[in-house]
Amino acid sequence: MATGVSAGLATHLGWPVGVVRAIFVVLALFSGLGILLYFWFWAFMPFEVATSESDTVTRSAPVGWGLVVLSALAAGLALYLGRNNYYYEAWPFAEVAPPLLAAIALAVAASFWVTFVDRIDPERGRRTEKLVRTAVTVVLGVLVISVLFGPFAAQRSIYAIVYALLLLLGIALVFAPVLLRLWRELGAERTRRVREEQRSEIAAHLHDSVLQTLALIQNRAGASSEVARIARAQERELRSWLFEADAPADSDLATDLRDWAAALELDYPVRVDVVVVGESGERASGEIAAAAREAMLNAARHAGGEVSVYIEGTAHAVEVFVRDRGPGFAVADVAADRLGVRESIIGRMRRAGGSATVGVGAGGTGTEVRLRFGAPLTNGAKPAASAEQTTQNGATTGG
Repeated sequence: MATGVSAGLATHLGWPVGVVRAIFVVLALFSGLGILLYFWFWAFMPFEVATSESDTVTRSAPVGWGLVVLSALAAGLALYLGRNNYYYEAWPFAEVAPPLLAAIALAVAASFWVTFVDRIDPERGRRTEKLVRTAVTVVLGVLVISVLFGPFAAQRSIYAIVYALLLLLGIALVFAPVLLRLWRELGAERTRRVREEQRSEIAAHLHDSVLQTLALIQNRAGASSEVARIARAQERELRSWLFEADAPADSDLATDLRDWAAALELDYPVRVDVVVVGESGERASGEIAAAAREAMLNAARHAGGEVSVYIEGTAHAVEVFVRDRGPGFAVADVAADRLGVRESIIGRMRRAGGSATVGVGAGGTGTEVRLRFGAPLTNGAKPAASAEQTTQNGATTGG
């Protein structure tokens, strides 16, 4: 509800969350042991790892607004005690001090909470942060006016000034989280800029030396030689380390097929080029990704040489073309017990609601596998062939 401590312990122990909360309440009666234990768990228990971008922590209890209400109640108690003119020789308005200090502490706590906790909560965010900070500022501002122009100043002006300074300090602390957050963001941005400058220098140096050497080795050794495959794999890994180290780990179709191409180049005498056009929300766990990987594996295993993978994505559909320059083949001539093309490519796309065709490559050389998944073509465009259709020497068979 507020911090997730009871829910986390309940998940870890396999207990009902209500039982865990009741235990904390009972332990709180023993000299506050439950409260201390709760805060100890809150400080040291790790957050549950998010499995997706939308899996963000949210809290059902409005802790920030609860602290605002408590601060307002403490402020009201301080005003009530001050209006009834409680007076002690040792310290004028001594009974006013505890609720007044409590109002300040609760207001500052509310400000810190909405800045560092509620700000990243998708159900609250910046709007709640601004509203809560405005509310606690109003509460403390009302106290300042009451102290300076109420019974405090009328009887003991020096103590009124002390209380007013404490309240002004509280207002400053209310806005301290904003300055702290801006300072942290400035430091993070400065660190990121320094890293980028260092990486640019390293990249320039390596591009002028190591990467050019690896490219020269590939050109001299030939695409299918062992030396060229190792050089290409090392070049790909080095470029990935230089230019993608700070990028978040993606699980989209293009990234998955690039990684698969790098793995194939290490295992087979093949060079795989992956080209991406447009944008698509297709994920690496989709059926089209699995079918494309199978098509790339077949091209590397049976054709070798150079393989081209072309990905064209839109907001509603995605197409993948896998082309090799091998001798080519016809699906009808493949033995019935060989299910790689029939089931792993054509059948998989048909079951997923997409389409797959296997035909002759450009110029009548090699094989081209075309995969399509998404909305059908419109505006008079020629629809993709059905999943059962294949092409042999330019003639369509099956149906």
